[in-house]
Amino acid sequence: MSLRVTVLGTASPHPGPDNPCSGYLVRGGGAEVWVDAGFGSFAELRRHTDPTRLDAIWISHLHADHYADLTAAFYGFAYGGLTLSAPIPVYAPRDCASRLAGFFGRPDTGFLNGVFDFRALRHGYTVQHRDLTLTASAVEHEVEAYGLRAAAGGRVLAYSGDTGPCDSLLHLAGGADLFLCEADVDAHCKGEVDPVHLTPEEAGAGARMAGGVGKLVITHVGPSLSVEDATARAASAFGGPTVAARVGETHTV
Repeated sequence: MSLRVTVLGTASPHPGPDNPCSGYLVRGGGAEVWVDAGFGSFAELRRHTDPTRLDAIWISHLHADHYADLTAAFYGFAYGGLTLSAPIPVYAPRDCASRLAGFFGRPDTGFLNGVFDFRALRHGYTVQHRDLTLTASAVEHEVEAYGLRAAAGGRVLAYSGDTGPCDSLLHLAGGADLFLCEADVDAHCKGEVDPVHLTPEEAGAGARMAGGVGKLVITHVGPSLSVEDATARAASAFGGPTVAARVGETHTV
């Protein structure tokens, strides 16, 4: 039984030509989960699956480049002919529903209930869809944020979300067959705008220190870096197989 992740977008902090913001389609154990819903990722999701087939949506944190395309999804499901048989579970930080309602200028969240079934994440939260197990790990960011560990058929995918270096990230990634990890900032930029991200060296070192990581996939590279340079630097610090996340590519775990 394979576990696969398809890259829908990697851009930070805004989408670029042909590159939406953070979004991934995780498939395994008979389930399909949209992980992070950054700007533009819903359209890319539709290249790879019928969104009405989704078993769940997982949102790592409530920065717009990771959740704002829930608005596009809502329009698709509520008004765009993408008919759901039941509301989709949305695992997200606790304020996600109210943030989304605010976009529509609504003080209540009840109108979302026919489309989304919001469930608040917490550290250690575990849920299973079909034979795919999803576990949240709280990580260090400037807002409430969670990494994801997805497991099916004895294979493990770890996803950092947005984070700085922290022990929980190492626990999250330990023994993962594939570690999808952000490398958003260069060292000289840390502390200038948002210090709570990883440099390429920190991403690579985290994969090494976690132990047992089979492959490192670098994503969410910020504007102060090139993807190629960030990946090479992370690879040097990790010492194991390292590649860049590219939109449209699928990695089999």
